[in-house]
Amino acid sequence: MRLVGPDGDQIGIRPLPEAIAMARDLGLDLVEVADKADPPVCRIMDYGKYKYEQSQRAKESRKKATHISVKEMKYRPKIGPGDFATKTRKVEQFLGEGSKVKVTIMFRGREMQHPELGRRILDQVAEAVEHVGRVETYPKQEGRNMTMVLGPGQATRRQREEAAARVAAEAEAAEAEAAEAAAAAEAAEAGEEPAAEAS
Repeated sequence: MRLVGPDGDQIGIRPLPEAIAMARDLGLDLVEVADKADPPVCRIMDYGKYKYEQSQRAKESRKKATHISVKEMKYRPKIGPGDFATKTRKVEQFLGEGSKVKVTIMFRGREMQHPELGRRILDQVAEAVEHVGRVETYPKQEGRNMTMVLGPGQATRRQREEAAARVAAEAEAAEAEAAEAAAAAEAAEAGEEPAAEAS
């Protein structure tokens, strides 16, 4: 067998009895480290210390690993705007902390006939939190519930572009509405002034 010393130095090819005797003289163990090699490779080492160091390394790597927890937020198809905003802020907070969020729409009774209502709410949640999270599992119906999983991190470029286009369209619509309201207000004021003069 090919023998490696306790400090990693190559001792060379030695017969098994001689390798065992060398390990005993040093008060260490003879451990086979590569049985597939030709000849097999053995190392003289303190096996107990080696196992301890391995377990410490494994413990350190587990500490450094990121554990992602999954939170759940439940909505109803007939949720009000205030409740929706509160729950969505909480979803945003969970995503910001690095957790995944399972968003569930709970249907009751006849609400089951209108899954599009639940789908619309899930789409609104995804839009509202796309700056901190992205959709990992798209909405799917599971019995009386419809679920979607959001993961922390930015939305894809395509999703962001679609959202930006949607926001721009909504802003244009809001501006047009405001302009119409202002024009109507001006017309109303113009209509009131002559009436005030006449009296």
